[in-house]
Amino acid sequence: MRKGLIAAAFGLLVAASATAQEAFPSRTITLMVAYPPGGNTDLMARALQPELTRALGQTVVVVNRGGAAGTIGSAELARARPDGYTIAITPNNPMTAQPHAIALTYGLDSFRFLCRVYDNPQVVILGRNAPFSDFAGLVAHGRSAREALVYGAPGNASTQHILMAALLKRAGVEGLMVSFTGAGPMSQAAMGGQIQAFIEASSIPASTGLTPIAAVSAQRLPHLPDVPTVAELGFPVQGSSHGGLIAPAGIPDAAAAAIERACESAVASEGFRTTAQRLASVPAFLPGAAFRESFAAESAANEGLLRDLGLLRAR
Repeated sequence: MRKGLIAAAFGLLVAASATAQEAFPSRTITLMVAYPPGGNTDLMARALQPELTRALGQTVVVVNRGGAAGTIGSAELARARPDGYTIAITPNNPMTAQPHAIALTYGLDSFRFLCRVYDNPQVVILGRNAPFSDFAGLVAHGRSAREALVYGAPGNASTQHILMAALLKRAGVEGLMVSFTGAGPMSQAAMGGQIQAFIEASSIPASTGLTPIAAVSAQRLPHLPDVPTVAELGFPVQGSSHGGLIAPAGIPDAAAAAIERACESAVASEGFRTTAQRLASVPAFLPGAAFRESFAAESAANEGLLRDLGLLRAR
């Protein structure tokens, strides 16, 4: 009888454990954004949030943890409890470039990759009252004197800094980079005339009234057909800010699978796609494994690029 009771108790324990896993999520989920409000990553998180809430059947709350080109929030996520209730939306840079530029407490293996969500084309944008009106003028002004060109970037070795540095190196320009905590503060500085140019998502001109002068993409952007690519202008540089959802390493497989399924549904939803289109972003779902593979390949490529630009950290 005792053996029977023990077996029955063990069976109930296993069943309760399985039920607990199947019940995920049972409470509010925190979606961390490692940037200040108003930037592209924040906007994408807020576009995804209601659709994730609907797909998961639990409230998803967006929390901003901005600073240091996304590395402060990323490090915080890596230390979070791996239970599926704290996740983040991240662009590529904090995962694929920053670890090569500065010493960090995390790497790709610190996270479970859940799904890719979006791809955001980048454009060169004029600051208000800049002493030039097009990309040729930017280059000419930059060549007129060392650090004559004052440009912004959301942190050293951010995607936007890397792209601008690559462009200026090809153009023979040595500009002065001013660092910001994110696209929101940087856009405000551009509207105030504190910087002359910057690279950011193609949604920024529409939301700020600032002027895009070149697309850092393989082809002209459908929503900016009159804006030439930098390749057309003689500088074959291209890149984008793309990203998705990650969680601390060690998250239960059941929780990861539930979020991945919800993510696919959210990205395919009419609500998200409509908002993404308004933000000039491209919905671009990938499942977790393929998402991680894409970041791993980009990380390897970025190591060589940062070395060429003199941005690789000493090891």
